[in-house]
Amino acid sequence: MRHLLSAIVLLLVVPLATAAELRIDPGRSRADFSVRLLWVSMVSGSFEKIHGDVTVARAAGTATVTAQIDLDSIRMESARLRRWVLAPEFFDVEHHPVVHFVSLPLPLATLTQGGDVQGSLTIRGVTRPVSFRMAPNDCTPGAMAGCVLRLEGSIDRTDFEMRGHRGALSDRVNLGLAIVLAAA
Repeated sequence: MRHLLSAIVLLLVVPLATAAELRIDPGRSRADFSVRLLWVSMVSGSFEKIHGDVTVARAAGTATVTAQIDLDSIRMESARLRRWVLAPEFFDVEHHPVVHFVSLPLPLATLTQGGDVQGSLTIRGVTRPVSFRMAPNDCTPGAMAGCVLRLEGSIDRTDFEMRGHRGALSDRVNLGLAIVLAAA
C-alpha cells in the first residue's frame, strides 16, 4: 500500500515539476495589423490588450502558446476607422469581442532561435489554421521571463468572414506581434 501511495504522489508531482507556465504581460505586449487600401496606401492599427500563457513542457521539449486579443483595445489613426473595423462587417466586436490563438506544441528552441509557429486562430467565431514566423531573440531557454517574442504573419480576411469593401481593401492582412513574457 505504501508503494502505491508513493507511486501516486510521484505521478502527481512529476507533471508539475516538468511543466512551467509563463504569462503574457498584457501591459507591455501588443499586436499590429496593416491592410492595403486602394492598392496605394496602408490602413494600420494596433491592439494593446493581449493576454495569455506560454506553457513549457520541459520533459517533452515543447511549448504551447495560448493568447487572446481584446478587440476593443484597438488604436487607429482616426475614430472613424476604429468604428469601421469594430463594426459587424469586420470584427463585429459586439458578438465577437476577442481574437483567440492556440499554437501547436513547438520545440523549445523556437522560443529563442526563432522559427515557424503553427496553430489555430479564431476571429468572428471562425477558426482557421495559421502560421506565424517567430524571430530569433537573445533570451536563454531557462530564463524566459522578460523575453520579447516577435511574430509576423498574414491572413486572408475572407477566411474569417470579413468580406466588407473588397474592392477597396486587400484581402491580405499583415500581422505583427510583440509578446513580452512574465513569470506566472
